Amino acid sequence: MTARSTRCTTAAKTRTSRLAAVAAIAVAGSMLLTACGDQTEGGSTKEGGESTAAASKAPLFSKLPADVQKAGVIKVGTDASYAPMEFTEGGKIVGVDPDIAEALSKQLGVKFQFTSGTFDGLITSIYTGRQDLIMSSMTDNKKRQEGLDDNGKKIGKGIDFVDYFSSGVSLLVKKGNPQGINSLDDLCGKTVAVQRGTIYEDTFKAQATKCGDKKLTIQAFDTDAEAQTRVKAGGAVADLNDYPVAAYIAKTSGGGNDFEVVGSQSDVGLFGIGVSKDNTQLRDAVKEALDAIIKDGSYAEVLKKWDVEDSAVKQATVNAGK
Repeated sequence: MTARSTRCTTAAKTRTSRLAAVAAIAVAGSMLLTACGDQTEGGSTKEGGESTAAASKAPLFSKLPADVQKAGVIKVGTDASYAPMEFTEGGKIVGVDPDIAEALSKQLGVKFQFTSGTFDGLITSIYTGRQDLIMSSMTDNKKRQEGLDDNGKKIGKGIDFVDYFSSGVSLLVKKGNPQGINSLDDLCGKTVAVQRGTIYEDTFKAQATKCGDKKLTIQAFDTDAEAQTRVKAGGAVADLNDYPVAAYIAKTSGGGNDFEVVGSQSDVGLFGIGVSKDNTQLRDAVKEALDAIIKDGSYAEVLKKWDVEDSAVKQATVNAGK
C-alpha cells in the first residue's frame, strides 16, 4: 500500500455528509486532509479513554501488551483519502477500516485512535513507534514484510501483517472511456496517474517495462485524489485502484458522471493490518480479535454496510501476502 514527513499547523475538515465526502475524494479537497500528515487526527472507536478495570472485561484484553493495556489506546496510522476504506466525513475518519477497528476494540477493550498521514510515510511511523498499527488498505507483500525497496535493497526491518481483506485492482478512467482503455496493455504510449508509494505504482512500473519503446509515462502523486483529478482533467488516461475503491469512486464522484471502471480485476491480493516485527504480542492479539469478529458475524456486518462482502476473508492470517 519510504518516508514522508509533511506537516502543517491546521487540518482541513470539510466533509459534513456522505455526499460532501464523495466530492472531496475526487478533487483537491481530499488532498488538504492528507497533506497535513500526522497533524490530522480524526477517528477513534469511542470518545475518551477507558479505565483498565472496565477494559479488562473485554474477552481479549489480557492478550494485549502491558503498555497497551495501561494506555487503553492503540494508535493507528492511516491515509484517510481512500473511500470506502478510510476517508474523512464530518471531521472524523470513517469507512471500512475504522468500522473493523470498532469491532476489534470490543474484543480487545481498548480504543483505536486513528491519525491520517501520507501513505508512503506509514511504515516509517511503525519503525519510529509513532503508531502501533497501520490500517490503510495496505497490500501485504514480501517487500513490505522484509523492508525492501523497489530494487530489493534493505531499507528497514520490515513489518508484519494481520491479513483481513481480499481485493483485486481495477482501472479507473474518465466517464465514457474516451481513450478506449480496457486493459493494462492499452496504456502503452499513454500517461497514467497513481498515488506514490502504493502497490498500484508498482503495477504501472511493471507495465511500463512491458510496454518497452512504446513508453508508458507514470505521474505519481502524494494522494489518490490528486491522481483522480489528473484523470478527470484529461492529463492522464487512467488511475489504478483496488476494485472496491474504484467502484465507489465511479458510482459517487460527480453523481456518477466523472469516472468509470474498465476491464477485469487483476492482481488479487490481501490487505493487512501492519504491526512492528518487534511487537508479536500485539500482532497475535489483533489476529485473535479478527478471528473472533469473523466468527461472531460483526466482521461480515461491516463489509455488508459498505457493499464489499466479496472481499471477505474466512480467517485471519499473518504475512500471507505474496
